[in-house]
Amino acid sequence: MELTTVKSSTQQINVNGISTSFEDVGKAQMPIIFIHGFPFDKSSWQPQMAFFQETHRAIAYDIRGFGTSSAGNEKVSISLFADDLVKFMDALEIDKAIVCGLSMGGYILLNAVQRYPQRFEVIILSDTQCIADSEAGKAKRKQTVLDISKTGLSPFAEGFAQNIFSQAALENKNKWVAAIKNIIISTPVETVIDTLTALAERSETCASLPAIDIPTLILCGSEDKVTPVAQSEHLHREIANSSLHIIENAGHLPNLEQPDEFNRLVLNFIALI
Repeated sequence: MELTTVKSSTQQINVNGISTSFEDVGKAQMPIIFIHGFPFDKSSWQPQMAFFQETHRAIAYDIRGFGTSSAGNEKVSISLFADDLVKFMDALEIDKAIVCGLSMGGYILLNAVQRYPQRFEVIILSDTQCIADSEAGKAKRKQTVLDISKTGLSPFAEGFAQNIFSQAALENKNKWVAAIKNIIISTPVETVIDTLTALAERSETCASLPAIDIPTLILCGSEDKVTPVAQSEHLHREIANSSLHIIENAGHLPNLEQPDEFNRLVLNFIALI
């Protein structure tokens, strides 16, 4: 695969029929791949990329349709996103990696682990869950799609930010609150709508959790309202070889609200493997 530099350390590579945008920094042999949540992009991993490039090869990529990755023509699904992940690893000639998925990134990772377990050295599940949407959850996503179709992304971005950050971050105007809003507003409306549909249609992965024998770190912000701590506790109970840590004073994005603690927990865990 031919790589082309786009800007600074951002690169593009053709993967599974799309142009995938990614950052690839550091020189250590064992890579850590970071999968962003919905509806963000690879820039939401900046504190981790800056930290882990000193100890590992750190890679963050834009899921198809997000950031500067192309969307392609296929109907999006969590399974397609998981296939993209594995083919992205193939394109970079990465046989096995430490992979961290946050929120939707966790859905993608759990889906990939079900089908390609041999590709993962360690998995890190942050602020995610294994359940599928309930009927009420599906109806809520459908209403969100209708709202976005009528009013655009700005109201959605405002409401989403209010829901994913801790109260302290909102009150203190944490720099990431504005940054995340800007990321959401910059995302193509079609990508947001298509991905909301994919999230509503996703399958549960709870039944496969007991089969996971990969070292697993589970992280969750103590104030996460999107995927509450109880969901992380369930993952921990079902995955035998797992460790759970709750990150205080953080909402759905502890990697941004409490990056030092997030990075410390990840580094300490993978150092034991």
